[in-house]
Amino acid sequence: MTTTAPAPVRLSVDGLAKSYPTKSGPVEVIADLTFDVRVGEVCCIVGPSGIGKTTLLKCLSGLQSITAGSAAIDGVVIDGPPEEMALVFQEYTRSLMPWLTVEKNVRLPLKHLRLSNAEREKRITDALAAVGLAGAETKFPWQLSGGMQQRVAIARAIAYRPEVLVMDEPFASVDAQTRFELEDLCLRIREQFGMTIVIVTHDIDEAVYLSDRVVVLGERPAKVTEIIEVDFGGPRDQLTTRALPAFAALRTMIFELIRKAG
Repeated sequence: MTTTAPAPVRLSVDGLAKSYPTKSGPVEVIADLTFDVRVGEVCCIVGPSGIGKTTLLKCLSGLQSITAGSAAIDGVVIDGPPEEMALVFQEYTRSLMPWLTVEKNVRLPLKHLRLSNAEREKRITDALAAVGLAGAETKFPWQLSGGMQQRVAIARAIAYRPEVLVMDEPFASVDAQTRFELEDLCLRIREQFGMTIVIVTHDIDEAVYLSDRVVVLGERPAKVTEIIEVDFGGPRDQLTTRALPAFAALRTMIFELIRKAG
């Protein structure tokens, strides 16, 4: 009997800690986080409100310095915004340029890449098609619904073709039906482009539905309470996957861990 070797580690977090200076001394937000995300995985990070999830993403993306420990992509330590990473934020209205069309918003991060004109145009076309916005190139963000605006933000990220896509509460500002559609879009992107995806979310059901592994944060300053493997054995579906007994069991387990941590 043969076993499949695990995928190599793409993002590694080793003893990461973060504190902020104050007049009365440093305030520690993150104490000691260690976990890995493998190539092609979707990893969701959950925990009580105010535990430091967004701070962690800022450290992973190089937007804030790490006080102790390290984070690395393919073994290369992150000490600034890595070229191999793209970010999608919750506030799509702030991340999109309202004076630029959809096509120009997606084009924006490609300007500094050394691409041929043909490759640049292909990336834009492929990204918009992947998120269901083919034909919307000349529209402006303010002409689109909230869900469509977030699709533009996602298209901009995947046009960049990052190795790691980091998302901070990316679906929190849309209605429930749109949220389900964007969750499925996230899984299709992973399959189509082979990206490793890290998502911070407050929605436990979303974490279970999307993840290969869920990292649960707890205590203050934040530590890893538990890392939970998620394996539903096949393509996921909003109806059948959420109806599985295993789905309910994982949701209950994670909820109990977060409630204890909070």
